[in-house]
Amino acid sequence: MARLNVEIGDLKLKNPVTTASGTFGYGTEYKDFIDLGRLGGIFVKGTTAEPRQGNNYPRMAETPSGMLNSVGLQNKGVDYFVEHLYPVIKEYDTHIIVNVSGSTIDDYIKCTEKLAKLDKMPAIELNISCPNVKEGGMAFGVSCESAAKVTRAVRDIFPKTLIVKLSPNVTNIADIARAVEGEGADSVSLVNTFMGMAIDIEKRIPKLSTVTGGLSGPCIKPIAVRMVWEVYNAVKIPIIGMGGISNWQDAIEFILAGSRAIQVGTYNFIDPTVSVKIVDGINEYLDRHNIESVNDLVGQML
Repeated sequence: MARLNVEIGDLKLKNPVTTASGTFGYGTEYKDFIDLGRLGGIFVKGTTAEPRQGNNYPRMAETPSGMLNSVGLQNKGVDYFVEHLYPVIKEYDTHIIVNVSGSTIDDYIKCTEKLAKLDKMPAIELNISCPNVKEGGMAFGVSCESAAKVTRAVRDIFPKTLIVKLSPNVTNIADIARAVEGEGADSVSLVNTFMGMAIDIEKRIPKLSTVTGGLSGPCIKPIAVRMVWEVYNAVKIPIIGMGGISNWQDAIEFILAGSRAIQVGTYNFIDPTVSVKIVDGINEYLDRHNIESVNDLVGQML
């Protein structure tokens, strides 16, 4: 449906509904539940230059209205992705976008250079919530300087659509968004998970092996919507919003706050069909309100 088409840089999506990295695998895990071709895009699992085993177990914990995770970017590395996964998922009738992660700028560059050569890889999502090991483990995305530096390094070698995924664990997310926009980002996606922790009171130990982890799910939605709105009022590039979206009403809320597209994350674990239900819900909303295009809703909170 043309009324649902949206553009993120040079990336043309058939609708604004995509799936968040880390919650949808490579799409193959969900193809028995939904028609993947109905999605605007799939943001696949975080990919690094070298294979990673991830953190020790336990690395997931349920919380009221959400979950904590500290998976640690477990993946088989970019070479395995290119040789074994890409040949399968490139045939999906939707856009495949790889979430690129790393611990140094060289890691990001090495991974991106290999992805840039793939014909059916129209965009990447740069995850700047990763710890910068050369700067004492502080995430790239928590300062304007480091966020700008890694964005520029990747922009210089990646000619296609560059989406930068922002960390919410900052004082002013709009400043970070402006910094990456200034260094060539075509879009920003937000928010990533919030830092949190949980304790087993009987054993008196943390529920995660890493003590702290990323909080996601419906509990973070009001904060995520606020951050999208702040960024919408600070930058001119399109925003992909996420954080606790569990139905089409949530998606409309993010769009009204300024999101051009949205990502569905944690709720995929609860309802594997939620993304296509959201596509249908948005379309029905446009019908009820006599709105010609979903683009007419972006940032149109009265």
